[in-house]
Amino acid sequence: MKTPAILVAAPASGQGKTTITSALARLHTRQGRRVRVFKCGPDFLDPCWHTLASGTPVHQLDLWMTGETDCRERLHAAALEADLILVEGVMGLFDGDPSAADLAQRFGLPVLAVMDASAMAGTFGALAFGLQHYRPNMPWAGVLANRVASERHAVMLQGSVTANQWMGAVKRNAAMTLPERHLGLTVATEVVDAMQRLDAAADALATTPLGQMTLEDLQRWAVDFVAPEVAASISPGLLTLHGKTIAIARDAAFCFIYAANLDTLRALGAELVFFSPLADAALPACDALWIPGGYPELHAQTLAANTALQGSLAAHIAADKPVWAECGGMMVLFDTLVTVDGQRHAQWGLLPGEVIMHKRLAALGPQQLALKHGSLRGHTFHYSTTATPLQPVARTSRPNTTPAPEAGEALWQQGAVRASYFHAWFPSCPGAVVELFSPPGIFRS
Repeated sequence: MKTPAILVAAPASGQGKTTITSALARLHTRQGRRVRVFKCGPDFLDPCWHTLASGTPVHQLDLWMTGETDCRERLHAAALEADLILVEGVMGLFDGDPSAADLAQRFGLPVLAVMDASAMAGTFGALAFGLQHYRPNMPWAGVLANRVASERHAVMLQGSVTANQWMGAVKRNAAMTLPERHLGLTVATEVVDAMQRLDAAADALATTPLGQMTLEDLQRWAVDFVAPEVAASISPGLLTLHGKTIAIARDAAFCFIYAANLDTLRALGAELVFFSPLADAALPACDALWIPGGYPELHAQTLAANTALQGSLAAHIAADKPVWAECGGMMVLFDTLVTVDGQRHAQWGLLPGEVIMHKRLAALGPQQLALKHGSLRGHTFHYSTTATPLQPVARTSRPNTTPAPEAGEALWQQGAVRASYFHAWFPSCPGAVVELFSPPGIFRS
């Protein structure tokens, strides 16, 4: 199935990839075109903006975490329904293993290089040339200058590249800036003028050669997305969650949820219900609980004050009902959270110990967690550390390595509670997902 597709990349982080990807999605969506957007890598935050811009679910593509077959299947499915497919890269084009460049070459995705040109002129062309030719046979769409100072500046930048490479210039404009905080972009749903910012970015892009391309013009970047010979399967064999209700925390404090994870739980037979630890006084009726990552540190006082929900959760645990807590979802379960300014906030006290926030990253990168029924793939990304008397029952490991003492993220377990900084990609091993949401004793030998 041939569909126009672009992978939006950059020479480094912070160049404006998310803004331009979202602007392009918003521009074409406003014109009545069907746009599907994907994010390269494990990011939770950029897809929130892409979802708002395109009005469609956004999934991650990662040759290791999600796997080539899963990537191929999702791209093929998108091609069947979309007029345009956009993929936002991760970090710089060649950064990471696998990188955005690896993804582009594996699927033949033409690369649009977005570069912050605010402090350069002729060097812009040199960087564009290097990105295109650093590897042989890189699929290429062209280059877009971002944060340009003036018309004169744009002329200088355009003169540094060949005519068929130039996709235009987007000027600096505070009205289209996407706000940030310590884990990345602010979640789109928390920004009251989010759509106005996207419309401003789409308006700016509409004045460029890229933004003025018709669907016929976009056919120059049509990619033949072939279905995988063996489809990715989430069938767990005899293991299912049929008849189980899983309650999922979802609000401003706990928002790091892969859409594919929800799809996997439903495909396994689970009924999903959602609740807000910030606002609700009790858990919904459920057999198991998932508290995903997010920003508990920004809501520590509110979470601490919700003693009614704390009691409801304690009763859930006392009934030996499973809890899977990831990163931020784990942090709120400890006794205390210490913020970067040294303030101490009592949390829910369901795990012994404290969590300490730091100004710098404590861990980052792909990880895998081996359980009895297989290995889950995912990643870690956090600014805090923990101090607890609990001893890990397991540890994650990096790709192509085995778990080692004091390496990887700890998996803590107390009763029916399992908790870790590890963010799991559920489709990578549905059998292990069933294990996470089942009482621990069921799978003991």
